[in-house]
Amino acid sequence: MTTFAELGLSQKVLSAVTDAGYSTPTPIQAGAIPPALQRRDICGIAQTGTGKTASFVLPMLTLLEKGRARARMPRTLILEPTRELAAQVAENFDKYGKNHKLNVALLIGGVSFDEQDRKLERGADVLICTPGRLLDHCERGKLLMTGVEILVIDEADRMLDMGFIPDIERIAKMIPFTRQTLFFSATMPPEIQKLADRFLQNPERIEVAKPSSTAKTVTQRLVASHSKDYEKRAVLRELIKAQDDLKNAIIFCNRKKDVADLFRSLDRHGFSVGALHGDMDQRSRTTMLANFKDNKITLLVASDVAARGLDIPDVSHVFNFDVPIHAEDYVHRIGRTGRAGRSGAAFTIVTKSDTKYLDAIEKLINEKIEWLNGDLSALPAPMESHDTGRGRKGRDETKERGRGRRGASSRERAEPVEAKNPEVQIEAEKAVEEQRVENVRPERKSDRKPQNNGGNRSARPYPANDDARDRRSRHHRDHDDGPTPVGFGDDIPAFMLIVANART
Repeated sequence: MTTFAELGLSQKVLSAVTDAGYSTPTPIQAGAIPPALQRRDICGIAQTGTGKTASFVLPMLTLLEKGRARARMPRTLILEPTRELAAQVAENFDKYGKNHKLNVALLIGGVSFDEQDRKLERGADVLICTPGRLLDHCERGKLLMTGVEILVIDEADRMLDMGFIPDIERIAKMIPFTRQTLFFSATMPPEIQKLADRFLQNPERIEVAKPSSTAKTVTQRLVASHSKDYEKRAVLRELIKAQDDLKNAIIFCNRKKDVADLFRSLDRHGFSVGALHGDMDQRSRTTMLANFKDNKITLLVASDVAARGLDIPDVSHVFNFDVPIHAEDYVHRIGRTGRAGRSGAAFTIVTKSDTKYLDAIEKLINEKIEWLNGDLSALPAPMESHDTGRGRKGRDETKERGRGRRGASSRERAEPVEAKNPEVQIEAEKAVEEQRVENVRPERKSDRKPQNNGGNRSARPYPANDDARDRRSRHHRDHDDGPTPVGFGDDIPAFMLIVANART
């Protein structure tokens, strides 16, 4: 069995690896490190959770022991698609480079330019950044890229999905053609292969798993549900409660709005939950991720910003609240569990409208995923929310009243009121008028709910206190199981809740 000592790494690096508790390299590390030390271009393909980060961090540390960086002229450049991945790579350099005196600069959004400029002025041996922030510094005249010796493009397929390829092409033109390029991706669709052919020169290809394969340590199951969001939320809650071995879990949604709605729902039902998505400021994202890693929260509702490369070693479960639209995202999502040889479980909630996406996933991973309790054909009748019957009744009554006045036949409309019982008719008209006045009566100030306008909200992703909850309409205050009115979310104007009455 190969050991790190046989890969050609320096003694300083080997000492740090031993202190970190590692002795045997993963297949991608064993395949990529030796040619990287020989200054060869690398094209590395491996499923998520197999140690791709260390496969370029360790040889870079060895190669950087000779020489020093000059001000504003970094020696190496690592491009990452998200801030969290960039910060994670920086942590790896801190861990494995503790015996080196290297300057590592992290350039990501949400952080002051001035602080980053001061690091660049001291000279950066390693520059870790997202493409957008790097180009911002270049346009401000703060960086000169002609001294870059090694370029690392990490999570290349995610770069493609996020539209960073034009930015990467611009950056590559700033870097000397004689650079060494290390190219890593979990999947290798044709578009990524063309990209690799454009950036790499006679690369060493290391492929330690089938492209788009899933880890064998992850148990995958499908769960059928009706398409309404409140029904899916009920299925998810029962699914979470049924897991006896759940330590923590990441719950993935396709849209940021769904992250917000699901976070509020789980919070109202008493779950220990947090949220993570791209619209949160960097401090909130970092704090939320740290709380999840430290087990201060059990469930993390997230968009695909948390699906790629984040190293949270001991996630026991992954729940796909939404089936991912892009099949490759499924591989990355469930790769958050079952890492480093541990076992994990991944559950995906599927509705009838998701079948084409499910077919694409099964075609990509080349295997059929088992259903937990029967497929879509075994679904029971759709359940009704607490509010559905009440709302339907109101609509039906309104419809009938309207039909009584406007939908009547011409003979009925022509029939004089005197033909009916006059006393009964008068009493009925009084009752209708009293009900109409009651419905349009203005709200008293004492009935209004207090608004919470104080406090610093940047530290938490969504308000979870009682004042914030009171902003929801009375119609939805106690139930999150009802369908949300389209276009208003939880903030429903009061006039929308007034029951319409036929005019007499």
